[in-house]
Amino acid sequence: MIANLKFGLRGKDYRLFTSDVRLWIPLTRRYVYPDIMVIQGEPIYQGSNKTIVTNPLVIVEVLSSSTKDYDRGGKFVAYRSIPELREYILIDQYSYHIEQFAKNSDGKWVLTEYDSAESGLTLESVEFQMPLSEIYERINFEVEEEVNEQISEIQE
Repeated sequence: MIANLKFGLRGKDYRLFTSDVRLWIPLTRRYVYPDIMVIQGEPIYQGSNKTIVTNPLVIVEVLSSSTKDYDRGGKFVAYRSIPELREYILIDQYSYHIEQFAKNSDGKWVLTEYDSAESGLTLESVEFQMPLSEIYERINFEVEEEVNEQISEIQE
């Protein structure tokens, strides 16, 4: 998805950041490392540190068994306090399932879900489309499920 976003946003006024750049959330007074962030225009940095941004337009998180509840709950509550944020994308790594939360003109968050390889994810805020078949390219869900089960057994 990162490569497709980078290519799709080329020549437009957006900056793409991956999980090596931190996001400062004033509401919680914490840093987090989103998997992908898209910023419109120039990034606004927290202080003089050029690896901590504050103004994402789009945030993408890949869900895992250990993070999915936090990503959907407390983290999303914190993200919603960021004035520039317009879209929050959650990608399930174990099945064809993407949750897209988009802030409408009334300031309400609207959920759209995608559940098949034939579906296409559209990011309205940055005019970008990508088929789920490309997002999940070369993912073998059977192997992923077995690994997930093994991790669950170890944690128990």
